[in-house]
Amino acid sequence: MGTDVTLLRDMCERTLVRTDLPGLGRRVEGKVRDNYVRDGRRTIVVTDRVSCFDVVVGTIPLKGQVLNQIAAFWFEKTKQVAPNHLLSVPDPNVSVVKECEILPVEFVYRGYLTGVTSTSIWYAYSRGAEEYCGHRLPKGLRKHEKLPEPLLTPTSKAPKGGHDELASRAQILERGIMSEERFDAAASLGARLFAAGQEWAESRGLILVDTKYEIGVDSEGRVIITDEIHTPDSSRYWYRDTYEQAMSQGRDPQSLDKEYVRRWLADQDYLGDGPPPPLTDEVRCEAARRYIEAYERITATDFVPDLEPAEARIRRNLGL
Repeated sequence: MGTDVTLLRDMCERTLVRTDLPGLGRRVEGKVRDNYVRDGRRTIVVTDRVSCFDVVVGTIPLKGQVLNQIAAFWFEKTKQVAPNHLLSVPDPNVSVVKECEILPVEFVYRGYLTGVTSTSIWYAYSRGAEEYCGHRLPKGLRKHEKLPEPLLTPTSKAPKGGHDELASRAQILERGIMSEERFDAAASLGARLFAAGQEWAESRGLILVDTKYEIGVDSEGRVIITDEIHTPDSSRYWYRDTYEQAMSQGRDPQSLDKEYVRRWLADQDYLGDGPPPPLTDEVRCEAARRYIEAYERITATDFVPDLEPAEARIRRNLGL
C-alpha cells in the first residue's frame, strides 16, 4: 500500500471506536479489543483505539486491521515454537480464538536498555538502580544499549483503569499470584517466542527491542500464547541499519511502533495521569503510516485495507 496520506486523513473520520455485537456472546471490553465470549470461544474485534500509559488516548486510522493481521501472521509463523489460541480470522478486524484461563501476569521481555515511562528499565537505570525486577544490571551501559541477555520483567495486572505493577519472579511467587511450575512454563514459552521474533525481525531489517505476552491455559491444560504477539502495540521495533549510527550520535533509534505516540504524549507532559491531550490528525496519520510500514516490513507483503464501513462488514462476515 505504501502511504496514502489523503486516505489516512479520510479514515481519521471513520475509525472503529467501539462495537456492539450481542449476537456473539457476552461482551468484555479491553483497552483496544472488544471481546465476545460464548461456548468456549472468544471473538476478538480489534478496534482502532490506542492505549498509552494504560489509558485509551484516541484512535488511529486502520490500526485495528493492521494489528489483527500482524498478530495472525505471527501466530501462524510461530505455532511450532509456541502454541497459540487462534482458530480463524473471518474479518480484517476479527479473530476467533479458543477461550482460555488467562494468567494474572504479563510476561515482558526486554532486549535493550530503553523506555520512556517511569516504569521503564532505562528510567530506573538512569536513576541509579542496580536491580530491576530481580535482575542485577551491569554498570556503565548507555541508553538504548543492548543488554547482555534478554530479561524477563513481569508485571502483575491491575484492574481496568489502574496501572500494571512491575514485579520479579520471586515477588510473584511470594504473593501467591502464580505457582512456580506455571510461571516457569510460561516464562520458557515466552523466551522461545521472543528469540524467534528477534531472529525474524533481524532478517526483515528490524530489531525487536522488547515485547509483552499474554499467556493462558487452554481447556487441555496447555500453556499457550493468547491476545497478540509482536505487534507495534505490544512490541518496540527499531530499524536495524540505522541503530549503530543513532547510538554513535547519541540519538534515539528510529522506531516503528506505538513509541511514536507515547513520545508525542510525553512531549505534551502527559504520562498517564488525568485526561490525555487530543491526538492531532497529523499524529494519528503518522502513527498509522508507521503501523502500516511495520506490517509490510514484518510480513513482506503489501497492506491492503478494507475500506467498507467496519461494523457492517464485520456483521456480514460473521453472519450476524
